[in-house]
Amino acid sequence: MGSHVLVGYDGTKESEHAVHWAAREARLRRLPLTVCHVWRWPYPDSYVDADTVTIVKRMADHILDQGVALAHDAVPAVRIVKRLLDGPPYAALMHEAQTAEVIVVGSHQPGGVPLGSTSIRLAATAHCPVLVVRDRPETYSEVVVGVDGSAASDAALAFAYEEATLRGWAVRAVYGSWEPSAAPNGDLALYGDSEELRRVCGARLERAVAPWQAKFPDVTTRTALDLRPPRETLLEEADSAGLVVVGNRGVGGLEPLRLGATSSAVLQHAPGTVAIVPPA
Repeated sequence: MGSHVLVGYDGTKESEHAVHWAAREARLRRLPLTVCHVWRWPYPDSYVDADTVTIVKRMADHILDQGVALAHDAVPAVRIVKRLLDGPPYAALMHEAQTAEVIVVGSHQPGGVPLGSTSIRLAATAHCPVLVVRDRPETYSEVVVGVDGSAASDAALAFAYEEATLRGWAVRAVYGSWEPSAAPNGDLALYGDSEELRRVCGARLERAVAPWQAKFPDVTTRTALDLRPPRETLLEEADSAGLVVVGNRGVGGLEPLRLGATSSAVLQHAPGTVAIVPPA
């Protein structure tokens, strides 16, 4: 368990939404909120001028203060720590995240448009869940979670039920099964028999969800099995989700890739907030 919720703020509208979400997350988890702004001198060291650097750093500190004020306005009771960091955003946030329970960042793009590299790299490599926040009216009260039987999927279920409990939401566990190219060898024969495929995958879905239903009996749970590729199924289900949760890499993930194809597609194209969860 981490000791704080970490959010990156850079003065953009997208990062404002991230700060609002992070402040509420910190309140729900009863943790302090660390608001970070990362600045960096954009020119080679040979062009460093001490007076100019002082001005740039002062501007960065002003941006950080804006982020802190946004968090305080959103949730006055939350304890806030501010951190002005120097360096490449990804490296700086990863260093700060060593003791974080959750990392929250803005999407920096509207839904359907590729994310910035910092959000993607954090989601792929962080040791804790990364929430990538998009601006969307909070009209939905259900956590959609992708299930495939992998270790990361089990961690995603744990996070989904935790979030649902904190927020008083329901969980919708989704299994998209039609992905022959990513199937274990023993499953390949199933793709010639849709009824058997549905039976086997449905049983896997129920087995994966059962321990979490038992642990969180007060959370309303629905399951959905779809004989389509997982990314298609999850993106469709995401239209009516308050939060989508996926593991960072599923059963078909290639070892060198820290972020699987399905997770990447959901992160890039889901209309709302997405949580990417590493294996426990």
